[in-house]
Amino acid sequence: MDSLVITGVVMGLVATVALDLWALLLARVAGLPVTNWAMVGRWVAHLPRGTLFHDDIARAAPVTAEKALGWGFHYAVGVAYGIALALLMGPAWTAAPTLVPAWVFSILMLGFGWFLLQPGLGLGMAASRTPNPGKARALGLIAHTVFGLGLWAGALL
Repeated sequence: MDSLVITGVVMGLVATVALDLWALLLARVAGLPVTNWAMVGRWVAHLPRGTLFHDDIARAAPVTAEKALGWGFHYAVGVAYGIALALLMGPAWTAAPTLVPAWVFSILMLGFGWFLLQPGLGLGMAASRTPNPGKARALGLIAHTVFGLGLWAGALL
């Protein structure tokens, strides 16, 4: 079990770095904005205060070190997903990982973003309150495909 957890940590870190590099590439090539992790950190900090959903997280009270908290949460979730997949698939899969389970898992995990994080930030279910929900959803699917590739690459290591 320890080796599965270690493999899962590596998978999650590789996948999260891949996701961040993808976001930087999109920002440079297509001019898309990168995620404002300070707002995610603000959301996380407001959770123990009893607020899960905000109308607009930018209007919520700022918190100390919200950007660092957001980045930490981002990587903690990525690592948790890596560990979860490694434990779910077991030692046989981690010994000879295949892409499809990692990709399917990462697409399924997109549900947390669409139905918990985005509404929590005030963006609506599956980005329904954004200027272009279809584009946001498509970008989310592509980003989670990159994450799935990262999970698989991490497992191959």
